[in-house]
Amino acid sequence: MLGEILSAYEFMDDKCMNLVESHLKLSKPVTGSPFYILIETSGSNSAHDEEKLNNFLEHVMASGLVTDGTVATEDKKIKMLWSLRERITEALTHDGCVYKYDLSLPVERLYDLVIDTRARLGKTAKNVVSYGHLGDGNLHLNITSESYSHSLLDAIEPFVYEWTAQYNGSISAEHGLGFKKKHYIQYSKPQEAVLLMQQVKAMLDPKGILNPYKTLPANS
Repeated sequence: MLGEILSAYEFMDDKCMNLVESHLKLSKPVTGSPFYILIETSGSNSAHDEEKLNNFLEHVMASGLVTDGTVATEDKKIKMLWSLRERITEALTHDGCVYKYDLSLPVERLYDLVIDTRARLGKTAKNVVSYGHLGDGNLHLNITSESYSHSLLDAIEPFVYEWTAQYNGSISAEHGLGFKKKHYIQYSKPQEAVLLMQQVKAMLDPKGILNPYKTLPANS
């Protein structure tokens, strides 16, 4: 219904919303749901866009897909809604030590990983929360504890990577492999693909000076 004007499609679970409320004192315009969606439209005709968005909200609420919603057209309210999504990372830093995972998964499986991770970790984790870019199938899985725990990390990894591989996801979505994940690329890519990427990298960057150490495992 919003195809040509849709510019953002974000989701947050209720635990994320509780964190921004409790740690950052942000107010939630809607409450009482396990999930929250932030939709933004950016067409060329504001009156047309607002009409389409209002029609969309009316439709999904009538269908039972959505239980409550609000529409923002003023800059102040727009910024307020976006702050609920954009300041989740900040709220997490106030919750303790954070274990972060940037994954992509089939949309129909997106939240199953969160449920299974909560069940696996139980009370050893303080919070297991998630948010992400729903249109891209991008999940930000975040786990907090009071302080760093090596035993907790062992319970998380490689479980998260194995689960992601089982459903043909990627262990690294929008933020790249970095220093750490390059050693786990086999959960997303076969060895032949890694070898090909190494060859392309060597051809374009023979001296290894572009983003050194952060992209691929060293040639064996």
